[in-house]
Amino acid sequence: MIAWLTGRLRRKAADSVIIDVGGVGYLVAIPLSTFHALPEPGSEVSLPVHTHLREDALSLFGFSTEAEREIFLLLLGVSGIGPKLALSVLSSISAGDLVAAIRDGNDAKLCAIPGIGKKTAARMCLELKDKIREFAPAVRTQSPEGAPASSGTRDDAVSALVNLGYKRPLAEDVVLKVHRQNPDLGVAALIREALGALVQR
Repeated sequence: MIAWLTGRLRRKAADSVIIDVGGVGYLVAIPLSTFHALPEPGSEVSLPVHTHLREDALSLFGFSTEAEREIFLLLLGVSGIGPKLALSVLSSISAGDLVAAIRDGNDAKLCAIPGIGKKTAARMCLELKDKIREFAPAVRTQSPEGAPASSGTRDDAVSALVNLGYKRPLAEDVVLKVHRQNPDLGVAALIREALGALVQR
C-alpha cells in the first residue's frame, strides 16, 4: 500500500501528475486544490497518497495535505461516492468551504457540485457532520491564482471540467468564453470562473 510519494515532478496537469521516484514514473490523480499547490515540473515534490485497489486496477490519488487526504477518505465512506466523484468534490469546492457546508447542512451548496444530487448531499451532511469537524482548523479556503492562462492552461482547464463530469464540447466552449472575457486570468481562476458559469446554466 503506497501512502506517500517523494520524487521529481515530471508532468503536471489539472487532474493528474507524474512523479519520478527512483526512475519509476507514478501516475497520480489529484484534485485542483493540489494542482494549485504544486511547484513547476522538474522540482522535488512530496505528496500524501491514497492507494485505491479494485479487481482490475490500482489507482493512486495524491493530495497537498494530510487533511485533504483524510477528507477524501471520509467522502469515499459515503454511499454513492467513489474516487472520481470524491476528487470532483475537492476540485469544485475548497476543503474549508466543504467542511463548512457539511457542518451547516448546506445542501444547496453541495448540490452545486457536479455529480452531487440532493440525496447524496443529504447523506454527506448526515454521515460526515460529526466526523468532519476536526478538519476545520487544518484546511485552507483559498488557492493561489497561478500563472496567466495560455492555450496549454486552457487545455488543463477543459480537462479538469471533463473529469468533473462535464461534456468536452461544453467545457471547451465555456473555458474559451471565460478566457476571451478575462485573458489575464491564471489557470486556477480560469477553472473557477468556468465552473461558476457552468453552475449558472
